[in-house]
Amino acid sequence: MSNAGSDFATARDGARLSYRLVPGSGSGRIVLVHSLAMDKTFWDATVKALEGTASVLTFDCRGHGRSDKPEGPYSVEQFADDIADLMDHVGWPSAIVAGASMGGCVSLAFAGRHSGRVRGLGLFDTTAWYGENAPAAWAERAEKARNEGLSALVGFQKTRWFGDAFREANPAVVEQAVGVFLANDLPAYAATCAMLGAADLRAFLPGFTFPCEIRVGSQDYATPPDMAGYLADNIRGARIEVMDGVRHFSPLEVPERIAAALKDLVA
Repeated sequence: MSNAGSDFATARDGARLSYRLVPGSGSGRIVLVHSLAMDKTFWDATVKALEGTASVLTFDCRGHGRSDKPEGPYSVEQFADDIADLMDHVGWPSAIVAGASMGGCVSLAFAGRHSGRVRGLGLFDTTAWYGENAPAAWAERAEKARNEGLSALVGFQKTRWFGDAFREANPAVVEQAVGVFLANDLPAYAATCAMLGAADLRAFLPGFTFPCEIRVGSQDYATPPDMAGYLADNIRGARIEVMDGVRHFSPLEVPERIAAALKDLVA
């Protein structure tokens, strides 16, 4: 996986955002939003599986990867507006917007704030709300990272991200994700954790009228299937699939299945 071939756009507050645009045949356009503490390379295998289906825009969210890391606090609304600014930069009036985990929350916020620009919504391993205890739980994770370093979280994260069999069979994929995780800026990571603890996108869901594909792993205990079920129950016409044996990073574990869901949205 590589950040090669990326360009920069400037968000409305002046933050520089690193992005990569992969052209495709046809008129389909897809924006992909990565998980917490990952970067645009999170989508490399999915983009490869989408080859020729649509043009695909991946980017490093603010605070991540090669994008600027301004001081917090951050909000999902701010991250959502960054997508609007990126789409303006590349000349896309509308697109399918899809995200995994944090990226799903940001996609929901984008769909709520910029609904006229959404052709379809892909929600993978994600939720509209992490629950009553979310602010405290996310603050605790950020505090541990601050006090002990990100390396103290790696063991916990690897078992959340990937199933046991996948970790054993695909050490290179696991180590790539760990490497991206460890390269994070600590203040930006902490600010993003606080953002997710505060996020509540539930009020937007009943107003969505575009096609929506929801995917979650049966073994995802970061955003379990009941959270995906809530999304499906509250977004009119949404289609949901629980993927047997998959954990939290489905775009890395089963990129072909995530690409298939996106192709359904393009179709």
